[in-house]
Amino acid sequence: MRALISVSDKRGVVEFATALSNLGWDIIATGGTMKTLRDAGLKIINISDITGFPEICEGRVKTLHPKVHGGLLGRRDKADHMEQLAENGIETIELVCVNLYPFEATIAKEGVTMEDAVENIDIGGPSMLRSAAKNYRDVTVVCDPDDYTRVIEEISNTGNTLPETRLCLSAKAYTHTALYDSHIAAYMRKAAGLDEKLFLSFDEVQSLRYGENPHQQAKFYRAEKTVPYSVAFARQLGGKELSYNNIQDANAALSIVREFSEPFCVGLKHMNPCGAGVGADLKEAWTKAYEADKVSIYGGIVAMNRPLTAEVAALMKPIFLEIVMAPSFEPEALEVLASKKNLRLLEVEMDNSRDPQKQYVGVTGGLLVQDADVTCKEITVDMTVTERKPTESELHDLNFGWRIVKHVKSNAIVVVKDGMTIGVGAGQMNRVGSAEIALEEAKAAGHTEGLVLASDGFLPFGDTVELASRYGVVAIVQPGGSIRDEESVKIANEKGIAMLFTGMRHFKH
Repeated sequence: MRALISVSDKRGVVEFATALSNLGWDIIATGGTMKTLRDAGLKIINISDITGFPEICEGRVKTLHPKVHGGLLGRRDKADHMEQLAENGIETIELVCVNLYPFEATIAKEGVTMEDAVENIDIGGPSMLRSAAKNYRDVTVVCDPDDYTRVIEEISNTGNTLPETRLCLSAKAYTHTALYDSHIAAYMRKAAGLDEKLFLSFDEVQSLRYGENPHQQAKFYRAEKTVPYSVAFARQLGGKELSYNNIQDANAALSIVREFSEPFCVGLKHMNPCGAGVGADLKEAWTKAYEADKVSIYGGIVAMNRPLTAEVAALMKPIFLEIVMAPSFEPEALEVLASKKNLRLLEVEMDNSRDPQKQYVGVTGGLLVQDADVTCKEITVDMTVTERKPTESELHDLNFGWRIVKHVKSNAIVVVKDGMTIGVGAGQMNRVGSAEIALEEAKAAGHTEGLVLASDGFLPFGDTVELASRYGVVAIVQPGGSIRDEESVKIANEKGIAMLFTGMRHFKH
């Protein structure tokens, strides 16, 4: 029995080759792998001794030879195959252990050149993997060091790997080469200015009990690379398994959290914030978020951008929540919440220094792709288009409201005061309807003066401004850009309301 080993990732390869050798296998190796194994004291056959041909072109050509691929592809159950191998002095190879040049790691390096990238495109490795994978009935193909133990155990117990194992390893090898080629294709296509193809690769995180509704099956996948503010890469510290709707809501909450650098907390239900607040510390931020809407937060999701303390955990404990997310949890906070067995606790990396991600939205038969909406203008006095300008405290609330309203379903209106939401109007078919909901919420909570209103889109008529003035709104921030902007500005001036245009909208459908 012969094994051919040629790996870039040398984790565990010495132990793997040693185990094969102890089981009586002959080991063939190339270049650096051969040196590594010989330095470990193993008897290794040089690939050139098999092919009768030296490695040439700086190692670019070494395994592309009939004595390698014939030994892999020849079917043992076909007499003519075996006769042809014998006639040409080709011996079979029963196992291939190969992983590929680190192309993805190479192109991730700062300042990498095209020449460096091209030299890390593996040719012989994928060819051997594909040949061995094609002939999986007779050949074991190993591309992942995590499979070494399984392979050795089966060979030790039965003399060879099991047929079902070889099929599984074949599938993994084809996946490995497919992903490898997709990274190369994406890199080369970008360099060539071609962008009509999109290559995506996601790994399964878990199978979900069901999807949005019980009759829908669902799975959860994550991207290959770790990204911040991602529930896909969060560490669950306690509670039940996440559901489809949990994941959707958690993602929406984290999108809001990333807007804020000061201590911030948000409560969320059904993809919309029900309460949010900033404060001098997390306790104040949580208190504002909770007080904003004590009813809607029931059964909701809470996310914050500061480590969860025992003090704040104690305030949360009496409330029924589905998920609590934070960059970290103090041990004492975990103890406080330990009795809530079903409460999901997620530790999430929060790092605003990363490059923005793409956003993918599935439609029937297609996929929409856009830059994630991670940009939000700071609201400044010079954006004012009315006679009255906002006060310093109103300007603070305008900035707060603007960062919240971009995450509320359109048409969206958010009413805020003193760094907390006091009314949220979401997803109505007209903007006045959303404004009525938000303003009535504020009024019901006893807030009738000094309010600030944020709108995700322009105000096409003066009716929203007129309505806002009756509920105590003193400042409005909106994108502007309507052909009727003058009407809104005129009414704002009549009512003594400061109005600011950002020149940027944040629709969220």
